[in-house]
Amino acid sequence: MLIDIFDKEGYGMTLSPRKFFSPAAMVPENRRLGPLPKTTEVMQEVVRLAGPAVAETVLVSIISSVDSMMVSSMGPAAIAAVGITDQPRMIVLAAINSLNAAVTTIVARRKGQDDRDGANRCLTQALMVCLALVLVVGSLSFAFARPILLFAGAQPDVIDMGVTYFRIILVGIFFTALSLTMTAAQRGCGNTRISMVTNMTANVVNVIFNYLLIGGNFGFPRMGIAGAALATSIGNFVSFCMALRSVTRPGGFLHLHLLQKWSFDKETMKNILNIGSGTMMEQVCARVGFFMNAKAIAGLGTIPYATHLICMHVVNLSFSIGDGLSIAASSLVGQNLGKERSDLSQIYGKMSQRVAFCFSLLLSAVFLIFKFPIIRLFSTEPEVLALGDKVMYFTAVVCLVQISQVVFSGCLRGAGDTKYIAVVSFLSVTLLRPGLTWFFAYPLGWGLIGAWTAFLIDQCIRFILTYIRFSSGRWANIKF
Repeated sequence: MLIDIFDKEGYGMTLSPRKFFSPAAMVPENRRLGPLPKTTEVMQEVVRLAGPAVAETVLVSIISSVDSMMVSSMGPAAIAAVGITDQPRMIVLAAINSLNAAVTTIVARRKGQDDRDGANRCLTQALMVCLALVLVVGSLSFAFARPILLFAGAQPDVIDMGVTYFRIILVGIFFTALSLTMTAAQRGCGNTRISMVTNMTANVVNVIFNYLLIGGNFGFPRMGIAGAALATSIGNFVSFCMALRSVTRPGGFLHLHLLQKWSFDKETMKNILNIGSGTMMEQVCARVGFFMNAKAIAGLGTIPYATHLICMHVVNLSFSIGDGLSIAASSLVGQNLGKERSDLSQIYGKMSQRVAFCFSLLLSAVFLIFKFPIIRLFSTEPEVLALGDKVMYFTAVVCLVQISQVVFSGCLRGAGDTKYIAVVSFLSVTLLRPGLTWFFAYPLGWGLIGAWTAFLIDQCIRFILTYIRFSSGRWANIKF
């Protein structure tokens, strides 16, 4: 269940706040490998790592929403033009994200083992692979931008703007990819603050240049949607410079320099590929599913699609909180497995989920109470407001399960159990969600409401499957 009301190891009900957050109630005696920390100690460690990560993901999500609000000044077609590039852009980054998940997992394990050389070898290999991937995939995407967006479901009134936006941000993705790999390694070390600072700075730069370039303020050229894309790319470059600085400063656990050995290490690459292959399968399954889902929704028309994108910005706030907590959980699970304390890994994972669930209750209430003011931040179109009013009920329910499933997935990734997450993504995101979206939206005629019904079902299934897997403890036996 969402809050572990009944502990299946025999600890009975955990409804009271004290038991709900108690480490002793999270791990049965026969699984304990040493003395357990106090509740305050576990909470402090989770907050120490999760605080910067949650602040980063939430503030980035908010700034991304501000970005969309600034674009929305050009009308619903501009919102749709930017939104139609989201899934193709994420597909470009899918291989990089897979690589980075492996980097975080391996570096966290090496940190727990106090193996600094092993952690730096991992980062070196990953940067070389990242560079090759982004050059090949980015170049192909740039060349075939129009066919890609047409296949994604771009309507005639948005295709030209979409191609312009997509090609410009592809230039910035080169810097984004390398930056993400470096900050992924830092997260594995528990340095979540570095990632927060780099991403926040990049997004603030993005918003500033949005203001200067979209409308042509303070003497800058009026570039419209091209200005929004250029602002994003400038922010990406700033993020890259800051991330590079973080791994080239002497004295840190991670330290790179030009004179070190920049050649492939067979054993390190084997570990990266072994863990990354599962994450790659997950990313491919997820991105194909998201792509087909977005294509089906885009086919409903510009107004429903623009409404969908607005509500996705809202629900992404809950995802951002879950993602921040999952980053902390992944690092803590990996580090404690490196110390051969799987019981502590389980405790930190469960504590992260419990904190996440508390956040989800608060957000759900906010989404319901302030639904109209939230939608009006993006659009005042009567059609958008009427449709958004109905969809906001779904956002309130979705966030209750989404945050917890994201945290459990992060725990499993931190243990290297990426192949299981890939199977879950294939079944739920690739097969079930797009199929249900099409069936509910078109044959049943539910339109956008049908798409969000499918979204809710997808989140519930993923939560159940990841919860069962984490509770089984099988992930603790994965070695690398």
